[in-house]
Amino acid sequence: MKERTRENVYTAFIGEAKAYFRLLAYAEKAEEEGIPQMALLFRAIAEAERIHATRHMNLVKDLIVKDTDTNLMDSFKREQSISENEYPDFIKTAEEEGEKAAAVTFTHARDAETYHAKLYERAIYDVIKDTTKAYHVCQVCGYVTSKKIPEKCPVCGAPKEQFKTVE
Repeated sequence: MKERTRENVYTAFIGEAKAYFRLLAYAEKAEEEGIPQMALLFRAIAEAERIHATRHMNLVKDLIVKDTDTNLMDSFKREQSISENEYPDFIKTAEEEGEKAAAVTFTHARDAETYHAKLYERAIYDVIKDTTKAYHVCQVCGYVTSKKIPEKCPVCGAPKEQFKTVE
C-alpha cells in the first residue's frame, strides 16, 4: 500500500474507533433519557463503526502490531511516557483551571498507567511470563493487578466488587 493511502487508512481507523466509543456514550445517554429506540440505533451504528475500525486496522496491522517482544516493549514505553509526561501536564492544567473532576480522572489514569507499566516491565524480565492465569481490572479507574483482587482499589478506593476478571 502506498504511503498516503496507508496514512489515510490509519487515520480512518482512529476516527472509526473514536466513533465507536462516542456512539456507545450516546446510547447510554438515550437510555438515561428513556429513549430506547435511539439507544438501540446508536448501539447498532457503534457496532458498524467497530467493524469499520477493525477492517481498517487489518489493512495497516503491520504498522501497529509487531512481534510480541516489540509490542511488549512498545506498550511499556507508552505507559511509562504517558504516566510520567502527559498526565502530569493534564493534571496541572485541570487544577489551574479549577476542573476538579478532570484532575481526579487524570490522576487516577496516571496512577493506573504507572501500574500498567510495572506489569509490562515485569513481563519483559520474565517475572510473570506464563505464570499469570488472570488479571483483575478496576472498572472505575482502570487499575490492573495479577494478584488477588484487593478489598479496595489502591488507585481510586473502589470496592472489590468493582473489579472485572480478565482470563
